[in-house]
Amino acid sequence: MVVTVDRGRWGCALGRDPNHIVTTMRARELGRTSIVVGDDVGIVGDLSGKTDTLARIVRRGERRTVLRRTADDTDPTERVIVANADQLLIVVALADPPPRTGLVERTLIAAYAGGLAPILCLTKTDLAPPEPFAEQFADLELTITTAGRDDPLDVVAPLLADKVTVLLGHSGVGKSTLVNRLVPEADRATGDVSGVGKGRHTSSQSVALPLSLGGWVIDTPGIRSFGLAHIEPDDVMLAFSDLAEAIKDCPRGCGHMGPPADPECALDSLTGPAAGRVAAARRLLGALSESSY
Repeated sequence: MVVTVDRGRWGCALGRDPNHIVTTMRARELGRTSIVVGDDVGIVGDLSGKTDTLARIVRRGERRTVLRRTADDTDPTERVIVANADQLLIVVALADPPPRTGLVERTLIAAYAGGLAPILCLTKTDLAPPEPFAEQFADLELTITTAGRDDPLDVVAPLLADKVTVLLGHSGVGKSTLVNRLVPEADRATGDVSGVGKGRHTSSQSVALPLSLGGWVIDTPGIRSFGLAHIEPDDVMLAFSDLAEAIKDCPRGCGHMGPPADPECALDSLTGPAAGRVAAARRLLGALSESSY
């Protein structure tokens, strides 16, 4: 598994052993094939992992899941950030900087569309209560946890055990602080929030780090925006089994927003808890039509 990417060199954990890292280059026959953290690859050459040795990546395995983004909503070129992760831990500060609902909605969309199970992790619980913000996502049946600076990790850590988890968040939300608590030897750089309430970038490269409970966390650079030009409405609805079944009866080209835009949307026939999920999912779809955050 690829665990680091840096200027044309990929660090690979042989057999997912964090103690056996092999430095590699991309074989010429792969051309410009994208290789990112989380990719399963085939490598040949010197596999000792010794200093100044270099192996070659000759094959990239099929990707089970992908976390993708575009530069903005007008850019058709998508970029895969991480491959083959099981879940996405969306790290959100409850204050300083204030939580950005739009950014959370967009990262949820990216998780659902890419096949990752999303988890919402609320930090800085000493500055604001988590309930008001968490309530906004109740109908999505989303796993929500807290990880304040002084909170014990016995709640969030088991959610990550034996999984490959991507950590994603706006700069300054405490993501790198959380990584350092989960993997003390990681020593990820942390920074204060700037005077205008925007975080400073601290992590500059994605890197996969092994957890003592098993599994990996992939720390990513702090984000300021998240483009979704590559996402279609069906990509979101297909993440919910009951909604995915219902939209089979929608007319061609249905945007699933309901009247007046989509008066014949089959989702309007759902009742009970499913109707609540429809409302929540439509709110996510609304984020697709808004400017990138």
